[in-house]
Amino acid sequence: MAARLLFDLRSDMVSAASMSLDYRPEYDDIEEAKSPNTSVAAVAVKNADASVYKIIHGFLKQKNNSIIKVAANVARKAASNKLSRKTSDVFDSLIQKQQSKWGNKTGPLLSGISYCIASCSMILLNKVVLSNYNFNAGISLMLYQNLISVIILLVLELFGVISTEKLTWKLIKVWIPVNLIFVGMLVTGMYSLKYINVAMVTILKNMTNILTAVGEIYIFRKGQNKKVWAALCLMVISAVCGGITDLSFHPVGYMWQLFNCFLTAGYSLTLRRVMDVAKQSTKSGSLNEVSMVLLNNALSIPLALILIVIFDEWQYVYEVEVTRDPMFWAFATASGLLGLAISFSSVWFLHRTGPTTYSLVGSLNKIPISVAGILLFNVPVFLLGYSLQRQKCPNVYL
Repeated sequence: MAARLLFDLRSDMVSAASMSLDYRPEYDDIEEAKSPNTSVAAVAVKNADASVYKIIHGFLKQKNNSIIKVAANVARKAASNKLSRKTSDVFDSLIQKQQSKWGNKTGPLLSGISYCIASCSMILLNKVVLSNYNFNAGISLMLYQNLISVIILLVLELFGVISTEKLTWKLIKVWIPVNLIFVGMLVTGMYSLKYINVAMVTILKNMTNILTAVGEIYIFRKGQNKKVWAALCLMVISAVCGGITDLSFHPVGYMWQLFNCFLTAGYSLTLRRVMDVAKQSTKSGSLNEVSMVLLNNALSIPLALILIVIFDEWQYVYEVEVTRDPMFWAFATASGLLGLAISFSSVWFLHRTGPTTYSLVGSLNKIPISVAGILLFNVPVFLLGYSLQRQKCPNVYL
């Protein structure tokens, strides 16, 4: 390309030079330029043309090829810049593709690990606050945790560390169903704990994974492979075995827990669907994870206040002695920080994967939580619990 351009340029220069060798400014032209009827602009143009031809004639008469060399260098530099721009664009495209591929591979893994760590830490810290301090106001604790999360996000936004989408009534209307399902999940979980022990509630929650997987097939048209279904079947078997060995079976408690399973599955499915719909309700057409966390925590506050009034928790919180202990508030504030972490990591993980994966990883959290609970809270462990129960209660027929 550069050689062809140089050849054409050299040919044009030689043609112009050969024409200039025969050029002599005529007397008539000079006289015309001097005539009073000629405009100043016309005189300037004629003088400029004469000067250009004289310069070219002088260069060629002295056999000076400087103009051709300069033109060749300019052509060569232009071709080089064009080639370098194309090469740079190719490399930038490759780098962007590699970064995108790396992000797609590491994003679900990092978000899943963050979700597991935050979830385990949150459950263990709630155990310390609710059990060790004997604080029987779970909704009030949730309200305090959400307040801490909202305050931190607003302060970070005030200092320009993060940016969030402006809350509009249109966006709030889209997000309200998620919070209503969340409140229903919370209420049914509390009622089920009145009739069923914590271990059985944990086991029966595995049924949620099946409901989530089936719902994902019908709502998102996304199927699961055989390994996922095998894991889900094992969880169902564990729930059935746990229910058979439950000596404190209570039909009302199981009914509340069944409602809780449906609402829990509906929460993860609705949250994933609303994530996509909510983006269309914003002015920018996008909604980042931080905005989702702020929206979810902010809308939970008025609903939590309503539940506190309904269940008369406000009077209990006002009268209980533990609320005057500074260490209690230190642990409660730490749980609020972890609440912010688990809110962000759960939204991030659900956005990167899907409801079924989110539900399965949530079930796998029970393994490290169980081990940590045994080590930290001195929980007695019995192997072959079923046979031990039969020996202690031989008259129980299953």
